[in-house]
Amino acid sequence: MIEDLLAALVPNVSIALDTRKIDRNIELLKNEVWFEDIYNEEKYRKLFFVNRKVRRYLQNTRRVKRMIKKEKIQNAFITFLNKQL
Repeated sequence: MIEDLLAALVPNVSIALDTRKIDRNIELLKNEVWFEDIYNEEKYRKLFFVNRKVRRYLQNTRRVKRMIKKEKIQNAFITFLNKQL
């Protein structure tokens, strides 16, 4: 809904997801034990590839780097994933 409003207001703004950036960030996260455990679960792995909200979340490199460093952000991400199931 918000995307539609933005597109209507500013038609030249791209709201497409950057697949290479998302994939690169997933690769960064796969080096983390806590993420590897999540990634190996089929129910979560599907979200990383098909859920637009999850992919948009993972597109932000700064957010991903904070997630790697801070357990609180990791827990928030896991909660976010569970809400997307």
